[in-house]
Amino acid sequence: MVNIEPPAAATTTAPEIHHAHPQRSRKTRRSQKLLTVLFLAPTVIGLFVFTVVPIIASILLAFFRWDIISSPEFVGVDNFADIGGDPTVRVAFLNTFGFVVVAVALQLTVALGLAVLVQSRMPNWLRAFFRSALFFPLILSAASVSLIMAYLFNEDFGLVNQVLNAVGVADVPWLTSKYGALTVVILVYVWQNFGFTFLLFIGGLAAIPQDVYEASSIDGATGWSRFRSITLPLLSPTLLVASVMAIIAALQIFDQPYVLTRGGPGDSTRTAVMVIYESAFQQLEFGRASAIGIVLTLVIMAVTALQFRLSRRFVFYQ
Repeated sequence: MVNIEPPAAATTTAPEIHHAHPQRSRKTRRSQKLLTVLFLAPTVIGLFVFTVVPIIASILLAFFRWDIISSPEFVGVDNFADIGGDPTVRVAFLNTFGFVVVAVALQLTVALGLAVLVQSRMPNWLRAFFRSALFFPLILSAASVSLIMAYLFNEDFGLVNQVLNAVGVADVPWLTSKYGALTVVILVYVWQNFGFTFLLFIGGLAAIPQDVYEASSIDGATGWSRFRSITLPLLSPTLLVASVMAIIAALQIFDQPYVLTRGGPGDSTRTAVMVIYESAFQQLEFGRASAIGIVLTLVIMAVTALQFRLSRRFVFYQ
C-alpha cells in the first residue's frame, strides 16, 4: 500500500512594511512650515512696514495738526473741514477730473487704434518692432521726459515753435498760457503712458478667435461694421481693465505738471497730488496733506467701484 502524503502547504512571506516614525514625520512637517515662513517673511515684513504702517499712520495723521517741529495736536475733523473750504484744493481736484476725462479718452483711443493697426497683416519682424517702439516711452523716467519736453515746447527757443515758424505759424505760448500748458501736460502724459494700454489691447486682440472674423466675412461684414459688432464686444473685458488702470493712474498725476509748469500758469495745471506734496513738504502741514490724500483715495475707490458697476451693461465675456 502506497501512502500518498498531501503536498505541504505553500508558505508565503508578506513583505515587511516600514512605517515612518511618527516623531520623524512631525519634525519634517515642522521643518517645511518653518521654511515656508522664512520664505514669506521678507515679503510680509516689507508689505507691513512699507504699506500697512504708512496707511495707518496717514489715516491717524489726518486728525492731527503736525509740522514735524512741534508735537502733534489733535484737531479732529478740522483738516477735512479746512480742505473743503479751500479754493486751491477745489481747483486742483477739478483740474484733475478734467485731465482724467481728456487724457484717458485720448490714451485709450490712441492705444486701441495703434493696436488694431499693429495686429493687422504685416511681417512679424515689423510687428515686433512697433510693439517695442511704442512701449519704449513707458520705461523712461517721467521727470526726465518732462524736462526734455519743457525745452521742446519752450516759447522762445523750443523746437516745436521753430517748426511752426518754418511753416508760417507764430510762436505759441505753450507753457505760459492756460490752455497751452494743459495741452502740453496731456500730450506728454499720453505719449509716455499709452504704451502699457497698447500692450493690453494687443493681448486682447490676439485672444479673439479668428473663426469669428471668418464667419463675419462670409456674412459680408467688413471694416467699421466688423470692428463695432465683433472686435469691440469681444475686447470689452480688456477695455474695462485698461480703463480702470488708466483712470487710477491719471488721478494720481504729479510728475508731468510739476516739472513742466509747477502747476501754473496760476492754478490751471495744479493737480490733487501736487496739493498733497505742497501741503506736506512746502507748508509742513502733514495733517492737511493726509486728509487730502484720504479724500483722493476715496475718490479713486468710488470711481473704480462705479466702473465695475457700469461694466455689467457693456462688458461681454465669452
